[in-house]
Amino acid sequence: MSLELKLTPQEHKVLEHTALVRHRLEEHYANLEQQNDTAALGMWLFLATEVMFFGTLITALSVYHVLYPAAFETASRRLNWQIGTINTFVLLISSLMMALAVYCVRVGRTREVVRFLVATAVLGGVFLGLKTYEYYDDWVKGLVLGVRFDDRSWLEAGLAADDLPHVKLFLLLYWIMTGAHAVHMVIGISVVFVMAVLTYRGHFDREYYGPVEVTGLYWHFVDLVWIFLLPMLYLQGTHRW
Repeated sequence: MSLELKLTPQEHKVLEHTALVRHRLEEHYANLEQQNDTAALGMWLFLATEVMFFGTLITALSVYHVLYPAAFETASRRLNWQIGTINTFVLLISSLMMALAVYCVRVGRTREVVRFLVATAVLGGVFLGLKTYEYYDDWVKGLVLGVRFDDRSWLEAGLAADDLPHVKLFLLLYWIMTGAHAVHMVIGISVVFVMAVLTYRGHFDREYYGPVEVTGLYWHFVDLVWIFLLPMLYLQGTHRW
């Protein structure tokens, strides 16, 4: 003799939602909303440490530009500002895609979330592809310190010998800042792809979307950093401050 439990459709929905909450809700949170808010707060705290990292580099670049304007502007003119500008628009569009992905997951439009996340990751790949070509262009121009850097070409261009160390300082900051940004982009693209796969498998919905939201915060921050790098690195040589 078997006992069959008969439930109404509404009771089935309640049970499914309860199972979903137990699977996704960590035991030390009262509900999913609190868990999502805590995850967002944690990401904001992490981004605060990133602000200190990039902020230190940006401050150093600003101070040294004031001290050595001629050398920094001369070095800036040799960077490929065209690719830097194109990449800026690529990242702005990718930020729009990410914002739409976060909006869609909050309203339960899962299929569109996947599309927007994939579009975000693809645009990030386009950025890295263009950046790779730009690094190759830097190699051709002899802007790689310690490997391919010709002092004579700078002197022949009219730069004073005393300014050569300052040019190298600018290029050092350029490689550190753009290299660190590229590493952050690689991490961001990887995480966005993971979010897209998990969303496709039904892991996120309007009740549970914290991981997608914090991924969006990270992505927007990385894009914002580039907004600062464009004028400070690529456009210095177009004018004097």
